[in-house]
Amino acid sequence: MSKIKVISRNSPLALLQVKEFFSLFPALEYEVAEVTSYGDRHKDISLMDNISADFFTRELDRAVLDGEADIAIHSAKDLPYPLPAGLELYCLTEASDKSDSLVSSDSLTLAQLPAGSRIGTSSKMRKTELLQLRQDIEVVSIRGTIEERIAQVDNGYIDALIVATCALQRLGLEERIAERLPFKTHPLQGNLAVIGRRGETALKALFAEQDIRKHFGRVTLVGFGPGSADLLTLGGDRALAAADIIFHDDLLDKDYLQRYAAEKVYVGKRKGKHSHHQDEINELMYQAALAGKQVVRLKGGDPMVFAHGREEIDYLQSRFVEVFVIPGVSSGIALAAYTHIPLTHRGIASSVAFVAGHGKTLQTPSADTLVYYMGGAHIVEIADRLIESGRNADTPVALVYNVSRPDQRTFFSTLAELRHAQIKYPTPVLIVVGEVVNFEKDYTLRNVLATGTVAPQGEPGERITHTPLIKITKAEVSDENKADLQALAYDWVVFTSRYGVRFFFKLLDEAGIDIRRLAAVKIASVGPVTSEALAAHHFRPDIESPTESAEGLVQAFSEQGIRGQRILLPRSNKGLAYLSEALRALGNDVTDLAVYENQPNEKAVKVDLSLYEKILFSSPSGVEAFKKLYTNFPNATLLVAKGNTTTHKLKEEFV
Repeated sequence: MSKIKVISRNSPLALLQVKEFFSLFPALEYEVAEVTSYGDRHKDISLMDNISADFFTRELDRAVLDGEADIAIHSAKDLPYPLPAGLELYCLTEASDKSDSLVSSDSLTLAQLPAGSRIGTSSKMRKTELLQLRQDIEVVSIRGTIEERIAQVDNGYIDALIVATCALQRLGLEERIAERLPFKTHPLQGNLAVIGRRGETALKALFAEQDIRKHFGRVTLVGFGPGSADLLTLGGDRALAAADIIFHDDLLDKDYLQRYAAEKVYVGKRKGKHSHHQDEINELMYQAALAGKQVVRLKGGDPMVFAHGREEIDYLQSRFVEVFVIPGVSSGIALAAYTHIPLTHRGIASSVAFVAGHGKTLQTPSADTLVYYMGGAHIVEIADRLIESGRNADTPVALVYNVSRPDQRTFFSTLAELRHAQIKYPTPVLIVVGEVVNFEKDYTLRNVLATGTVAPQGEPGERITHTPLIKITKAEVSDENKADLQALAYDWVVFTSRYGVRFFFKLLDEAGIDIRRLAAVKIASVGPVTSEALAAHHFRPDIESPTESAEGLVQAFSEQGIRGQRILLPRSNKGLAYLSEALRALGNDVTDLAVYENQPNEKAVKVDLSLYEKILFSSPSGVEAFKKLYTNFPNATLLVAKGNTTTHKLKEEFV
């Protein structure tokens, strides 16, 4: 390319901006074509009116699209958003100064100007900020080049003028600055923008060196789902792992994000309780991206469903920050899985609508199934509107509280009942209206609370809520025990849990003991789950308890006449003495080795026990942890223990 064809407005400031830009690229040759923009031709139109977004750029951009120019150079704050189809931003330069300055007669400051002074500006935002500082002055809308505006100060039409500091600097008029003002200015004030045709990669590459966007971070909007971490997508997890800073809403487990190294900033919003307003959240993300950080905006549900997602995209992209979106499971979708209420069903419902449950104009779509979000405070109004719009008063309704969370609860009703409801349902609640609710209204799943370290599969008709009450950690093994382990002078190793297997083999690995030496040792397993853990290390037990209990192991050893054997028992620090004592009673030499610790989970979620028909316990320590957390066991609830030792402990504590 011999010379780059540049299109520019024909004002002195615009032409100086072209020179300033190419001073950054002294090796590039260019020629300038000048054009009078629509905004320059129509100085009678106030910039405080609702002018078009391309007021100053339309003719320049058209020249580039038509091939009359290679690039257009604009003041970045004049760019329309989005850019016209076929164009893209080639380069965004650093701003030398983003402040506003006051130009006045006799160089008086804003505070020194007498009451009634006329101050000129072309910006609504500047007018607002002026009146906040000086309610006793008159704000006048002015137009024209910077020189023409200053002339209005000099001829006495106005007493002072607000103008961008960078414009005065470019024109060599810094001596006219009376003071810099503490105003919030346009985020792109002072930046120059180079616009060219999309796809001209070679031309665009010429300006890459001075493009400040290469130092920007990017923002990713991530949907967390309605609360359960199980619903976070793989893409969302990767984004969180790569983030420098995470702006997050309310989550089920406030400690969940601690697994990620990023800085965490809570910006949650609940009815009547906003930690930050939306414009503050937008600005926080923008400033973090400007600082070069990888930003994640983590939202409940899906970022694009009742979540201000598009507002945040526009705020950032209009400032040339790259934005990605990773979807999440919206609570209105998740409730179908967690309640078994289908949103559509052949012959019953072929359409579904998601509706905001608040606002000045509450909608009542004609879809077969309606799902109202954020309607907990407007249940009666929703029922009224739906009946008035023609819905049958007997239409079934489900109100689902805290979808996917441990304390999820579903209430069933009808529009007629809700119309006269006196009960206050807990919030946040989703309201499902339609005949599909009947699938679950008369048949509800049994709510089961599982307290062990691993969530069970559950039986048909059961909905499992997993709140582990204990945590498993590696135990410290003494040097003496490690020395004994080196000899492996045992006839049997007896495993009573998958954790015993996991931490025993980890201990062997740390001690540098070749596991092939276990080939000479017989192995016993408490049951299939433990045997499966052994299989992962390529071992099969010589004995497996048929009852998944310590009692079953003792029975097997007794029936096979196993006596006089040296037995190693890798177990927890809280293992009951029953197994060791019973094996010794058979005439064996038993060595207990604590390879893991079983401790109460201090982060356990305390739930409303009245919501559950059944509670599962998988270990004696789980029973102890339950008693410590809840003090008492609930009445009218089926308590089920796994294994005789856990059953004994449960009976002991229950009494």
